[in-house]
Amino acid sequence: MAKVEAGMEGMVDMYLFETGTLLDQLDEILLRTEQANEFTEEDINEIFRIMHTVKGSSAMMGFENLQKLAHKGEDMFFIIREDPSKMKDIGFVYDLVFQMSDLFKAEMDEIRNNPDGDPTDFSEMIAKLEQGARMLKGEISAEEAKSAPAAAVPAAEAKAAAHVVPKGNCDAIRVFFEQDCKMENLRAFLLVSRIKEQYEIESWEPADVETNSSTCQKIQEEGFILNVKPELTNDVLKIIEGSVNVDSYEIIHAEPPKLTAEEQQAPKASEAAAGTSDSSAPAPAKKAPEKHTVAGKQSLISVNLAKLDQLHDIVGEIITTESMVISNPELDGLKLESFQKAARELRKLTNELQDTVMSIRMVPLTGPFQKMHRIVRDMKQKLNKDVELVVEGENTEVDKSIVDNLNDPLMHLVRNCMDHGIEENVQDRINAGKPAKGTIRLSAMNSSNEVIITVSDDGQGIDTAKVLKKAEKNGLLTRPASEYTEREINNMIMLPGFSTNEVVTEYSGRGVGMDVVKKNIEKSGGNIYVESEKGKGSSFIIKIPLTLAIIDGMEIKVGDTIFTIPISAIKQTFKITNDQVIYDTQQNEMIMIRGVCYPILKLHEKFDIEPEFTNFEDGILILVEADNKSACLFADKLIGELQVVVKPFPAYLAQYDLKSLGLSGCTIMGDGSISLIIDVNNVIEKQ
Repeated sequence: MAKVEAGMEGMVDMYLFETGTLLDQLDEILLRTEQANEFTEEDINEIFRIMHTVKGSSAMMGFENLQKLAHKGEDMFFIIREDPSKMKDIGFVYDLVFQMSDLFKAEMDEIRNNPDGDPTDFSEMIAKLEQGARMLKGEISAEEAKSAPAAAVPAAEAKAAAHVVPKGNCDAIRVFFEQDCKMENLRAFLLVSRIKEQYEIESWEPADVETNSSTCQKIQEEGFILNVKPELTNDVLKIIEGSVNVDSYEIIHAEPPKLTAEEQQAPKASEAAAGTSDSSAPAPAKKAPEKHTVAGKQSLISVNLAKLDQLHDIVGEIITTESMVISNPELDGLKLESFQKAARELRKLTNELQDTVMSIRMVPLTGPFQKMHRIVRDMKQKLNKDVELVVEGENTEVDKSIVDNLNDPLMHLVRNCMDHGIEENVQDRINAGKPAKGTIRLSAMNSSNEVIITVSDDGQGIDTAKVLKKAEKNGLLTRPASEYTEREINNMIMLPGFSTNEVVTEYSGRGVGMDVVKKNIEKSGGNIYVESEKGKGSSFIIKIPLTLAIIDGMEIKVGDTIFTIPISAIKQTFKITNDQVIYDTQQNEMIMIRGVCYPILKLHEKFDIEPEFTNFEDGILILVEADNKSACLFADKLIGELQVVVKPFPAYLAQYDLKSLGLSGCTIMGDGSISLIIDVNNVIEKQ
């Protein structure tokens, strides 16, 4: 990549984060205005500010190719801002800016992954943006732009920064930024931009803060000076006080204009009226600038995710160690009232610590949800389908690591709804009594200790006969076709290599995608299943835990093996007598509870363990539920409830598909032994 400006190497991560956030905001504004078919003055100013900031920060970091790319994008919106009449028929502007944004993000990924690589040449895209600016100015028409290739841009562009000279008829405000906040020139430029959105600034010093990173030192030592009209001083101070990273400021009052010789000799009207003037009176002392410290305000900081992961792991180890201390076998039989009291207090504090760390890692689903607008927008144009994306519950929060793993699954699901779900022919929708415009709904909601995300469409639904026929043709059936339920058939589209598309397109037909979706969601500790009604639409329901690492579990014993069942999956525990057991037609044991029959799954048979008890009366049954399916697990006895830290299986066990066997991980007990965590969904599914 382009060489980072000297002294700015440590700021690359911050640049990538802040610029990425700004580009996401840009995409969001463009998608919203394109859908509303209206650009407000506020929208134009916000886009111009984003492009201006991205350009300045890229220049400061030394990424000249990105600076030029942003500069050309900024030029188009400068034309629109100066002449709002240019806003008519600007559909091409959206396409160009989206292309520019994609290239910008791709280059940022390259900077992140390959910092020593060569900078990408954006000449072609820059030429397109220049051509777009000419179209906005009316110099060429859209037809001429299509017929004539975009001209190449010069390799280097001369750029002179005008030096603004402070004026004498205004008040000056000297602003000092927080010590070690870094990028003072960029922060000064952002402050200027915020003020200029509402008020006119006479000048500022240093004047070239936008492009000259060497001004940081001067701002640190002498402050950043803003020259404003005296009547605007108080209004500007309010903006300064509300700005991030401002430490203090001082007001430097303008000196009165110097009098001419005649004015100096002429007596003042008040003096003439008094008849005399006291020449011996001392001249008023020049008022020293008064320094103001900005009141403390809530501030946000960006923290490297690796540090949060480390903190998270430490909390997990604290909880494990706490369990080892409290459950130490050497304490059995001892009456230690003060110890037990201290242990309860320690548990309370560790719970608070865990909740705090978890809350730090929780982020809303707004990011991945908003990105789906862009997917729908692009596919609408390429597939020629009129579709609306409705988003609900985007403020639902989950663990940061889970959010990162959701981008690809959501993208595949939305694409699947666009390509497979929504009808090709609008008339088919109208004939079915549905609106011509299709709807894809993306929603999220909290439920107990998990988040339920649903991606649905009001399209043609899944043709179960076609799916079953294709599965049989591909040899994917494990039992006679007549024995499969409609839900099982719908979920066959998640199998590897399965696709109902006969023709391979840009978006589907290769049999990859949905199986990847399932694997990625299961990697996050979640599950996905499909519901569909032919002619009405389909829904993909994803259930994922709020967090992966620490869960409340119930410890049970089967023989000499300890298992952990997540508390969230347990509905009831009870003991039974043998005469309560009933049998189905295949002689499988079942139990009737409140009028509902549940199958009994013997864990010692499932995992081939020598049990302590085989008689139902001696052991205990645990009623569990997952994905609307329930069963009773038979174990020797309950040990008790415990908060456990989920650990992945060692690498050498990765060759075995332990999840499909009904195990999701393991945890370390207080006595140092290992407990296997049961994956309730797969245990029930594979019984």
